[in-house]
Amino acid sequence: MPRLSEETRAKRRDHVLTSAWTCFAEKGFHATSMDDVIAATGMSSSAVYRHFRSKDELIKASAESGIGLVRDTFVRLLAQRPTPTPAQTLAILVDELHARTEHPRYDMTSLAVQAWAEALGNPQVRDLSREQYTRARQRLTELAERWKAEGHLNPDADPAAAASVLFALMPGLIVSHHLITDVTLKELTDGLTALGTALSP
Repeated sequence: MPRLSEETRAKRRDHVLTSAWTCFAEKGFHATSMDDVIAATGMSSSAVYRHFRSKDELIKASAESGIGLVRDTFVRLLAQRPTPTPAQTLAILVDELHARTEHPRYDMTSLAVQAWAEALGNPQVRDLSREQYTRARQRLTELAERWKAEGHLNPDADPAAAASVLFALMPGLIVSHHLITDVTLKELTDGLTALGTALSP
């Protein structure tokens, strides 16, 4: 039997993973079985197990992919010249969040919520999440340092603190999306402005 090319292997692995996301979005991590995933792929069980030996591997890969999307967003922001302003960055983050919810078969933000829960009891997912989210917040801090240098933040502003606030907003937006209603960019901007005024010394 001819060996598969690396490109074909990568495509089949992605197919298995996105098929798992469809199952996870419908049933959740723990109610989904490997048989469910195999059925969703339309592939043989041996072909699926060639890429992922267990559901735990699929869960870890799902968490890694979701966090990777967050990290890649911040990498792209840092690569832009001129640097996006705080307002532009907020708009980009809201747009990115909405884009993650629009796939017809799965909502990546629902997988993020499941990954957070998984991280509480799964050391592998917890360590992966901590490492990757820490790096993502560091990227935001680099962005805030540029804002300070370019005059978008007050001269005495703490870039790390500004980054922490922006980073903390993202889970809240996801929770609101799933349990209440989407927060609009205007609501977010108006609210942050109001709080900034109220908290000024």
